Amino acid sequence: MKSQGRRKFIQSITSGAAASIALPSIAFASINENLEASFEQLFDTNYTDEESFWEAVKNQFKFADGLFYFNNASLGSSSLPIRQATNSFRETLDGFPSKYMWGGWNKEKEHTRKLVADLFSVSEEEIALTHNTTEGMNLIARSFDLQAGDEVILADHEHASGTIPWEVWQETKGIKLVRPTLPILPKSIDEVVQVFKNAISPQTKVISMCHIVNTNGMILPVKDISKLAHENGILVAVDGAQSSGMFTIDLHDLGCDFYTASSHKWLFAPKGIGVFYAKKESQHHLKPLMVARGHTDTSIRRLENYNTRNLPELLGLGASVKFHNEIGSDKITKRSFELKSYFRNKIKDNPKFKIKTPEADELSSAIQVVELVGKNVREVKKQLFDQYGIDCRPMTKFGLNAIRLSFAIYITKKDIDYLVDALERI
Repeated sequence: MKSQGRRKFIQSITSGAAASIALPSIAFASINENLEASFEQLFDTNYTDEESFWEAVKNQFKFADGLFYFNNASLGSSSLPIRQATNSFRETLDGFPSKYMWGGWNKEKEHTRKLVADLFSVSEEEIALTHNTTEGMNLIARSFDLQAGDEVILADHEHASGTIPWEVWQETKGIKLVRPTLPILPKSIDEVVQVFKNAISPQTKVISMCHIVNTNGMILPVKDISKLAHENGILVAVDGAQSSGMFTIDLHDLGCDFYTASSHKWLFAPKGIGVFYAKKESQHHLKPLMVARGHTDTSIRRLENYNTRNLPELLGLGASVKFHNEIGSDKITKRSFELKSYFRNKIKDNPKFKIKTPEADELSSAIQVVELVGKNVREVKKQLFDQYGIDCRPMTKFGLNAIRLSFAIYITKKDIDYLVDALERI
């Protein structure tokens, strides 16, 4: 990217703050200079190879000294440009609180909604800007007027935030929660689809499912299951916490009715901002969790009517999507699968390791789970951190006894080499 193009990008990433300036202009000039400096290496350099580019991407993230962070599936980090843009919004808000909380940023909020909608190839009238995946699952589970005897399918690998809302809001009414068992290492999409097909009955009203399960990183075939569900008059709700931002997602193509995601994982947005999608034809099923002035709004915005909320973080989501787009969704998708393949190839012939994530690209991506044979996973996790500064997540459910490794865009092949060396030593 040439200097002129970079300056244009930096101006766009801080447009919300600059357009509604309430602090001295010199402060924003300083912010722009910092942003330009942080992007100079990434976009103004001619790289000799692809890995050099990704090394530069890594430099846009700042972690604690000595930390090798392979735990993005738990919580992501915001890149320096996203942090700086969010902080500039925060300073603007604190400079004139009442103006920017209630109306001063309406255009910027809608611009962020449009950026998110475009990222998922849907209409901005199908996107609500919420807090996290948990809120979205509660919104869905509480909305339905299900009757005793109705059934909701929730596979056994669902996250607690995807099951508890159904238990509290529906199971207590006599609704049956059907919990089919997913295979740990399916060989094909059809094998997974068959699990849901076998669980469907004439009483099934909703299938609630993960796009990627957090236990072993398995991708579930949302498109195939949505098609099956709709043929039987069943709605589909998707927990997209682990997929949004990892690879390209077209929600219309997936076919689900609802999709909720935390943007602070693979989109690297500020913490506490979420994305909620509802297909236009399915929005009439939904009721807001909170009501306030403006509750008569018939658009999807009624689902995010909080009155006072953390708008700098919301606008920071817009900066996050711009950062994602600047690198390129296709490029990020390719990188996610490339790092997965690189890691698996380095350990596949070592009998000390047992990979417990499906191999096929349609069934897994940048989350991989591996057992060190004969080792307790909690002890492995402790050794990795204490001796090598590697942070990851131990997974003990379903007999995994394995560490979960996240290969986000700030992970390089050198980092994976270091990880594998540490695993071999342990």
